Amino acid sequence: MISEYLPLLSALVALLVGLSAGKAWERYKLHEGRWIDRRKARQSPHYIQGLNFLVANQLDHAIEELSQAARVDEDAVEIHMILGNLYREKGQVGRAIQIHQQILQKPRLSKLEHTYALLCLGLDFTRGGFVDRAHEAFGEVLRLDPSNQHALLQLQKLYEDQNQWSDAYRVRRELARDDEPEHQKRRHQQIQAFLENELGMQALARQDRSAARQHFQAAIDLDADVVPAYLNLGDVRRDAGDMPGAVEIWERLVASKPLRGHLVGDRLAEAYVGGGRPDAFEHLFRRIATNHPQDWRARLALSNFHLRAGRPHDALQMVLAALTINPHALLVHQAAWDSLLALHLDQESVERYVTHSRDAVFYRDPHI
Repeated sequence: MISEYLPLLSALVALLVGLSAGKAWERYKLHEGRWIDRRKARQSPHYIQGLNFLVANQLDHAIEELSQAARVDEDAVEIHMILGNLYREKGQVGRAIQIHQQILQKPRLSKLEHTYALLCLGLDFTRGGFVDRAHEAFGEVLRLDPSNQHALLQLQKLYEDQNQWSDAYRVRRELARDDEPEHQKRRHQQIQAFLENELGMQALARQDRSAARQHFQAAIDLDADVVPAYLNLGDVRRDAGDMPGAVEIWERLVASKPLRGHLVGDRLAEAYVGGGRPDAFEHLFRRIATNHPQDWRARLALSNFHLRAGRPHDALQMVLAALTINPHALLVHQAAWDSLLALHLDQESVERYVTHSRDAVFYRDPHI
């Protein structure tokens, strides 16, 4: 009876022996005449101490300790990756590239190890200014893992640095996913809005005003807080002869972002005066100043408006109000002297300015 099962038992025993040998080979290796436990690299005090130094941002000590841990097991891929990254942060890009390329030459790398070694190499090339090679490395990462968020993000940054806004926008679209949390979707929309605005600026540079208008409007539709798009869309409408449309978009900015109203102050002042209703500007910015008592820029905009209208006394009054709020803003003092010059350096007005400045300035040392 036993003889019937002997071949099966022999096969099972051989299988167990093979598995045990394989596990032992995976765990142990022969190094300088001794068998070394591969897990000891991560259990080494040098590894733990290296991580402690890394957390403390002591890069030199971290490199020293992790190098000691790497000598225990030269096949500990993750330790060598960390070392390469540390050399990159130290500015030793050539050393980092060498380490990460050596990792890629190792046999039997897992897909994950291969992917992240390529990613690290791409970061090395980026840091070293080798843009084409960085593109190639991140492209290899995406061939292995098409949805790798880190590689996509680095590609987007490369495209932005080269002002390739359409490519950057395409990559950002790939980064956005439908199943993400709402706050993450919001973040994607904000970045896409920024990129749409840049695409609009590119279109303006090539005199394609129709495309520019579409990009600026798309930016506002994606993110109502993208301030530059309001300015640019208004400018496009104004230059096309649509001043009411320009005023409408600038007033929308003031309504949604009153603390950014000063950015369109000169534009609105010109439009209101040209349209025969100069009082509209003063009413609008006085309302902003009343609703936001610490908004010195709204008061400065009113001062500039009064000065252009030939009312230097009113201009000085508003600029002194701005000075009380922010006495260290150079723009405020420049506006004050513009008003004083328009008043022919009237002694009483100069004394008012000096008194306000002395009472408001709380940093007497200019180097503080």
